[in-house]
Amino acid sequence: MKAKNGRLTVGKRTMEYLKFGSGEQALFLIPGLGDGLRTVKGLARAFSLQYRRLAKKRTVYVLSRVNELPEGYTTRSMAADLSAAMDVLGLDKVDLIGVSQGGMIAQWFAVDYPERLGRLVLTVTAARTNPMSLGCLERWLAFAEKGDYAGLTIDTAEVSYTEKTLKWIRLMNPLLTRIGRPKDFDRFRVQAISCLEHNAFEHLPEIRAETLILGAEEDRIVGVEGSRELDRQIPHSRLYLYKGYGHGVYYEKKKDWLERICAFLQI
Repeated sequence: MKAKNGRLTVGKRTMEYLKFGSGEQALFLIPGLGDGLRTVKGLARAFSLQYRRLAKKRTVYVLSRVNELPEGYTTRSMAADLSAAMDVLGLDKVDLIGVSQGGMIAQWFAVDYPERLGRLVLTVTAARTNPMSLGCLERWLAFAEKGDYAGLTIDTAEVSYTEKTLKWIRLMNPLLTRIGRPKDFDRFRVQAISCLEHNAFEHLPEIRAETLILGAEEDRIVGVEGSRELDRQIPHSRLYLYKGYGHGVYYEKKKDWLERICAFLQI
């Protein structure tokens, strides 16, 4: 499968993106807060292998946030960037998968650009901050302020994965906490603050798209109630909750996660 790394110019800013697959219909995949530490630049082959199931009947685009993230940039502004990217790519309408913070951005895209959205998938995300997510974000911002990449990496893993996965992650921590360290934490800090300030709750009933919500009962970042709240507020939604898994379910149960998405998108 041919996979492409690329960079878009969106207004006065630039955006890294990946493209793979050859289906007539486009699918956007928007990753989570990890994008604040590393964009998708150079990862086309890795993503195309991990998500090749999605590319059977779709042309898949994986988009980072813009490279030039100013202070005070919001999840709603990030959704506007997606629409602008579609113009540059010559796309009229897309299906959209948003994971964690990517799901927050996807909520605003569904509200503000309904005519450009086919079907929507929201994974381990929430419409607004709650005490659990507030605690995580405040800890991560504190690590970022200190430049403590190891602390940030370890804490994120500990609240994301099951004990089974954590056993090997802990063994790999001496290596994982050195790989991928950003030159600074400004990008991460702007994105984390945008999560803190995200609140699309009152607008969710405006979403017209058929929506699949995939949550996890043991989610220790946004909490399972975040998924339930989305389901209650979005008119044309269906909810599935993974038992015994947390925020990293899209990684730990990737095969099942992808199969549910493909069934929903009719891939």
